[in-house]
Amino acid sequence: MSDARPAGGPPPPPDRQAFGARRTLRWLLSLQLALALVLVLLDLGPTLPQLLRPSQAPELDRPVSPGDQTRRYRPRRPAQPGPGVDPDMPRRLVTVADTVDGARVLRVRGAIEPGDGARVAEEVIARAPARVLLDSPGGSVFDALELGRAIREAGADTALEAGAVCLSACPYVFAGGVSRGVDEDARMGVHQHSFGESSVLPAFLAVEDVQRGQAEVLVHLARMGIDLRVMGPAMATPADEIYILTPAEMAEWDVVTE
Repeated sequence: MSDARPAGGPPPPPDRQAFGARRTLRWLLSLQLALALVLVLLDLGPTLPQLLRPSQAPELDRPVSPGDQTRRYRPRRPAQPGPGVDPDMPRRLVTVADTVDGARVLRVRGAIEPGDGARVAEEVIARAPARVLLDSPGGSVFDALELGRAIREAGADTALEAGAVCLSACPYVFAGGVSRGVDEDARMGVHQHSFGESSVLPAFLAVEDVQRGQAEVLVHLARMGIDLRVMGPAMATPADEIYILTPAEMAEWDVVTE
């Protein structure tokens, strides 16, 4: 007996099992696409307002004056956050041992990448410099805190020479100095930070992550003898901008001691 369908005959009944399998696959694919979209939105969430409405602040290379201290900062490019930073700024911290006026110094320059805190901290403890000279546009907050603590443990001073910058997370390194000085032609700036890298945390856990990080920053500054009023402009300045501290503010808030 032949199973062939006679020419012009009715089509065979649909295979219900195959149809159900295809429907399940389509449902799973739709679910995966929806999950991918959610993850993308979570990842873009903190920066979406900046993408839709980027900062209109002047660039970093524009001079500042009291009341006109906010400048544009590109947080996703720590080594090159704007045209006011040396284009040859290293993408992570590099160190050079030197001698200035007969005293041992350690020059620390570059963006602060994860892992730099522990690496450079070991060098600070081993070399025991009298002073650490900084030139950094910022980067990893937790690594900056770790390096700042190591500088204080080593009993070293910190300073910014003419033309140097200390932006974003860098001031937390600078705060570690027993004595702290900033040249009149150097710039120090603060702004809001993000803490942690996970983009799949529920909103309440992400908020807890930020709060824990902010608490650690506050404890660090207090232990280093910095007036916590400095966090006022820091917390009020979005991540795509930077607030450049005036010499008067640095002196009033004990950021500098010299």
